[in-house]
Amino acid sequence: MLEIRPAREDDLPAVAALAAEARDDSPTGAQLGAQETGRLLEHLSVLLAAGGHVLVAEHNGQVVGVVLGRVVAAYLFAYRASLYLDLLFVAPGARRHGVGHALLRAATDLAAEHECGDIYSAPVPGNRGVQRFLARLGFAPAAGHRVAPVAALQRRLATDAAARDAHAGRRSARAGLEDLIARRRRARSVLESGPIDLRPVGGGAPSRRRPAKTG
Repeated sequence: MLEIRPAREDDLPAVAALAAEARDDSPTGAQLGAQETGRLLEHLSVLLAAGGHVLVAEHNGQVVGVVLGRVVAAYLFAYRASLYLDLLFVAPGARRHGVGHALLRAATDLAAEHECGDIYSAPVPGNRGVQRFLARLGFAPAAGHRVAPVAALQRRLATDAAARDAHAGRRSARAGLEDLIARRRRARSVLESGPIDLRPVGGGAPSRRRPAKTG
């Protein structure tokens, strides 16, 4: 019998094993990082402590599927809360038996309970089976995620900033040199034009006005 329920503390090792299997099930799973089961257990504990949701599918006493979800409150670009599924995975031996549908029904009920307007899912990169499954159920592309390691991004930004400052310095030095050349050319043109004639137009000495006679 298949049962969908919230995960208990003693379910977490099985959930971590499924999460690791989901990573390895993808041809590009290396994008998720080479996390050990112990590290995955830590992440699951943090997820639960932060109010996240872990739903498991249990069949004959064995955890065969999992959904990891977080309710994201309304924010700048969304006026209603959303349920964000970090992971939806069914063990290969339990597929094609309605486990995925059952997990999504439970996730949908969870979203309705929290008055979410949408459900977002982030399939493991390259896992076309999950992507086709979601597409058949009406999930459409919403946005593309890009990821960069913090340390690598810091190095790249520092390199770009240094290159930008160097370019600005070269441009400033070139502008200063061009200004100096322009000032020297102006000074040379004044010297080469000869003395400036300050006499009034028409020649001759300036006339003196005689005082007007009175009386």
